[in-house]
Amino acid sequence: MSKASNDNKMVNKKYSEIISKDILYDNANTLAENLLWEANKKEDKEDKSKLEDNNIKLEGNSAIAENIKKENTNKSVSKAKMAVTKKLSEKKEIISKAEQKKKVKSNQESSKIKEVDVKEKSQKTSIERKAKKVSNNELTSFSTYLFHQGKNYASYEIMGSHIKTENRKKGVQFATWAPNAKAVYLVGDFNEFKISDEYKLEKITDNGLWKAFFTNVKEGDKYKYCIIDRNGKQGPFKADPYAIKNELRPNTASIVYKPKSFKWSDTKWINKRNRINVLEQPLNIYEVHLGSWKRNDDGEFLTYDELSEELPKYVKEMNYTHVELMPLVEHPLDASWGYQGTGYYAPTSRYGSLEGLKKLTNKLHEENIGVIMDWAPGHFCKDAHGLYKFAGEPTYEYKEEWKADNKDWGTYSFDLGRPEVKSYLISNALYWYREFHIDGLRVDAVSSILYLDYSKNNGEWEPNKYGGNGNLEAIQFLKDLNQAVFAEFSTALMIAEESTAWPNVTKPVITDGLGFNLKWNMGWMNDTLEYIELKPEYREYHHKNITFAMMYNYAENYILTLSHDEVVHGKKSLIGKMAGDEWNKFAGLRAYIGYMIGHPGKKLSFMGNEFAQDIEWREYESLKWNLIEENELNKKTQIFFKDINKLYIDNKALWELDYDNSGFEWIEANNNQQSVLIFDRKSRKEDETLIFIVNFKSQVYYDYQIGVPFLGEYEELFNTDDTIYGGSGQVMGTVLTSEKVPFHNQPYSIKIKVPPMATLILSVKKILKDENQEEMIR
Repeated sequence: MSKASNDNKMVNKKYSEIISKDILYDNANTLAENLLWEANKKEDKEDKSKLEDNNIKLEGNSAIAENIKKENTNKSVSKAKMAVTKKLSEKKEIISKAEQKKKVKSNQESSKIKEVDVKEKSQKTSIERKAKKVSNNELTSFSTYLFHQGKNYASYEIMGSHIKTENRKKGVQFATWAPNAKAVYLVGDFNEFKISDEYKLEKITDNGLWKAFFTNVKEGDKYKYCIIDRNGKQGPFKADPYAIKNELRPNTASIVYKPKSFKWSDTKWINKRNRINVLEQPLNIYEVHLGSWKRNDDGEFLTYDELSEELPKYVKEMNYTHVELMPLVEHPLDASWGYQGTGYYAPTSRYGSLEGLKKLTNKLHEENIGVIMDWAPGHFCKDAHGLYKFAGEPTYEYKEEWKADNKDWGTYSFDLGRPEVKSYLISNALYWYREFHIDGLRVDAVSSILYLDYSKNNGEWEPNKYGGNGNLEAIQFLKDLNQAVFAEFSTALMIAEESTAWPNVTKPVITDGLGFNLKWNMGWMNDTLEYIELKPEYREYHHKNITFAMMYNYAENYILTLSHDEVVHGKKSLIGKMAGDEWNKFAGLRAYIGYMIGHPGKKLSFMGNEFAQDIEWREYESLKWNLIEENELNKKTQIFFKDINKLYIDNKALWELDYDNSGFEWIEANNNQQSVLIFDRKSRKEDETLIFIVNFKSQVYYDYQIGVPFLGEYEELFNTDDTIYGGSGQVMGTVLTSEKVPFHNQPYSIKIKVPPMATLILSVKKILKDENQEEMIR
């Protein structure tokens, strides 16, 4: 090991001793910046000057060690260490002086001790150490510096409207970002939405941060910003991008609001969540659009409060492990389903208050149901009151029109390379985790974020500096996003909806991955739905559709999805996709879901699938719950989903080794003529192995020989053809003992009856010793 390496190790060790555990910064430079910030706050010019003089000395541990190496080329290691000690001593002295000064001030102003303590505690986390709150509504030079660097991951604490007290006067602080604007005014209930100098904001940074404190604005007041652009032109009044409450559409104003105190009772869930490896746990997601899951008799939306009394109980009864709530950020158009947002910090007012949403999350957690939120950081709507050309010119969106305009959806794409936009969005992701206790984010339309040529023709886009089609700034944004989330919430679910073969989506950033931990398997979904829509007699010619996903299964951490996108726009409902008459449709649905439950990967299914809704999803009305009472097959399908979801939770073989290739083995993958698949699923215990036999044709196969891995007894664990689910009742009914007859590349075999259009699941009741095999091993 080199002298420099040894010195560097010593520097690190000594440095750790000097800096207390509560204020451990990433490097000496960061420490200097924070001390300078404190000096600024206390308006102590002399102390600030000293710290600035010493800033050069605090360049970081490795730099100090390298300088020592150069200065002591011809000296002994011991002299080099002395020099390091001297440098550390200087560093310690600076810190000591700063601390001494604080103590003197504290003694002189004993009434401010608590305030000082709070401020010192706010220094505990540098923003690189991720995502803790930097300040409490304080627009300091440090917090604004971080905001403009794209590293303030609690920017909602300083931006937007905040009820507070300044100089013993109660009022509301407003802060917004409008670069290049000539002026910013506040308009609202307090001035009849008229522009006046009395409500003019002050520009506090060169990069366009504007701030004001008004004593005659109160909670509940509606407001917007009036922005005069660089050319002196007044634009449309703008809602506050950081507002936590907005008017109900079609009205668009923001509302001054202080969140009410909420008493969480989900500690047990949070503690459990924080202990587990999510990749080795059951994950079966019920995707929900709150506005159309159920509605009141008069057709009006259920509120968050009303949903909290119904949804958690239903999801628990149906044995799902998580819900995924389609986007809940404020959005003007119901038909956008929430994917074209304007107010990223305001839960949509369609369903009530933000406290109501907290109650819903809390209730779900009390029922041991995790909560995933659908989130769209790629694009926003073009409505004039929103983010679109916020400062009279591209602000939150890309400056280049070809890059900003998302023609497929009629939206504009966020400029993910702009630091202030990064602060806005990464803070927003963490806001939902911190304030609403969500367990995961499903990031929408990741492909549109990654590719410069997404949905663009030749000549409509420009390559990156390397000549490729990857959006380099957006790629870095996704990496920074995931690192920030996992730094604070290590067991979070960060799920990518990515529809291409972009590599390493679920690999860590440190290995040049994007840093997500789960990805939707769009390939599996498209291939298998295409297969299941075929008439049974044609399926043998498309057998690879149902088997191909295992060729790439371990490239990413996949979720198998049957989402809202597959039951709209003429694609038919899930039951409507199935081929054949009514009986075959329902049997095909059960067989397909049985196959899905057995296939490696976590699961997601859209609401209504579980009782075979017979029409496409309509966001403007409730699901057809009446089908359950009016049609026996719909009722039995709901029972089927409930039971197979329970089977999934209860059997480790179905989730413990989802992303380990030892958890799955094909027994028979190539029987295309009979459209039969056979595979096993394994946990870490061999006696928990399950064997799946899937028949996608409408005929029974008698005395069907299959290979099995163990000498022992096998019994039917689940059969989708059971009459309780609407099947024909071709069940096994007896325990089968395997014979020492090799088959399907397995050492043993059994003969079974394969039910029509069904999935049969066998469990290992008992493993017997095979003395011949033991003798061969010896």
